Amino acid sequence: MADIKLMKGNEAFAEAAIRAGCDAYFGYPITPQSEVLEYLTAQEPHKRTGMVVLQAESELAAINMVYGAAGTGKRVMTSSSGPGISLKQEGISYMAGSELPCLILNVMRGGPGLGTIQPSQSDYFQATRGGGHGDYYTPVLAPASVQEMSDFVKLGFELAFRYRNPVVILSDGIIGQMMEKVELFPQQPRLAEFDQSWVTTGKTPDRKRNIITSVDLDSARQEKHNQDLQKKYQRMRENEVRFESTNCDDADYILVAFGSASRICQKTVKIAREKGIKLGLLRPVTLFPFPAEEIKRLGRQVKGMLCVELNAGQMIEDVRLAVENNTVVALHNRMGGMVPTPEEVYHAILQKFSIE
Repeated sequence: MADIKLMKGNEAFAEAAIRAGCDAYFGYPITPQSEVLEYLTAQEPHKRTGMVVLQAESELAAINMVYGAAGTGKRVMTSSSGPGISLKQEGISYMAGSELPCLILNVMRGGPGLGTIQPSQSDYFQATRGGGHGDYYTPVLAPASVQEMSDFVKLGFELAFRYRNPVVILSDGIIGQMMEKVELFPQQPRLAEFDQSWVTTGKTPDRKRNIITSVDLDSARQEKHNQDLQKKYQRMRENEVRFESTNCDDADYILVAFGSASRICQKTVKIAREKGIKLGLLRPVTLFPFPAEEIKRLGRQVKGMLCVELNAGQMIEDVRLAVENNTVVALHNRMGGMVPTPEEVYHAILQKFSIE
């Protein structure tokens, strides 16, 4: 019998972490994602699965606890929002350089600085460009529902261990706080089978001790390591692109939106179709790797694309690169916690492309 509950997005994420066999969560409260830590604490998962839940003294401490636990091959995770994720960037960069798997949730709020506690999508650049220093990437999953807040936990851990890399779930205050019906997956075992040749579990008679580090003072070795990392990121581009397409096959115009903005655009597509305008929606599910080839293909057949974003215009740069000037790409955006209505987006389509 299906296990279906009415839950907040943050709660669904936390419950999914327990069910995905997560070994440890290290975090620090910040609006609008504090329910993750609150739910995990209330559930006492150490009694259910043995999972460790710890509120660290700071975001810096939390990400370095994740670093240490990940080095032993454990399924570990953290969560935060914009300012907290900024504080964790050095540790995330270290983990990418050390090739350590972990899961990171960012429930975005408006910035820069402390900004507001209202929803935003202004951390797109931070998530898709690595965020910290060095030439690295993290796979980025963008949920658009409470159901995906749950499902992407299991997928995120799978990707993290497949590529030995931090994985980011890039949500926002709308998805984190809204309540929807969610079908929860069954409890998974804590210890899954994976290649443990790299973990720091101690020296054995048939194996040398492992040293996990991201520093190498030999330039030739460091270049070789970076080249290997780039090959890994290319494999991600070839194998892990995910997107959702709605009414794009016969569309004259296409909306491109992710996360909560894509939910708004679903209604806009319905409004436009009822008025005889052939409008479609392309929702990137992975922001890295980005569905550039699909957007390029669609760009050859439509009159224009409108990026709808809750920021100053960030994803639009990737869309414009992808279409290669094959069509017009425009932007409709809101900032600082303001959220557009479907009707507002519909009128933006009419205005941007001079549709009578």
